[in-house]
Amino acid sequence: MYESSLPFDRVGGEESVRAIVDRFYDLVEQDPAYAALHAMHQPDLTALRHSLTRFLVAWLGGPRDWFEARPGMCIMGFHRQLAVTAQTAAQWAHAMDRAIAADPGIEPETARQMSEALHRMCRAMAVQARTAAEAAATAAAAG
Repeated sequence: MYESSLPFDRVGGEESVRAIVDRFYDLVEQDPAYAALHAMHQPDLTALRHSLTRFLVAWLGGPRDWFEARPGMCIMGFHRQLAVTAQTAAQWAHAMDRAIAADPGIEPETARQMSEALHRMCRAMAVQARTAAEAAATAAAAG
């Protein structure tokens, strides 16, 4: 049993989160199954590795510096400019599932809850992008 109820502590803290993010981006860079997702990003993923680590640390209940550096910003808004599709959202979620599952220190139920929450976020980003594209197309047709 864990002394803390914070997901941040249950996953193993910042070191574990950083390892998950590194495994995730290694998969995105190296596995052709994630080619569409990789194509959405700059070739050098160093800054994204850092940013996703800081976001997940804060999201899981650790230090909130990602949010403090971006007052009023949420992860959905942060991704609004990207053309997230159902395909790229599914690729992101699958790669993250693999990265989380590869950590033997995370209790299976905690890993499942984390993956499910991240899946919901991915699906919402794809819906947000599709809705924005549809609105832009409607406005263009009307204008």
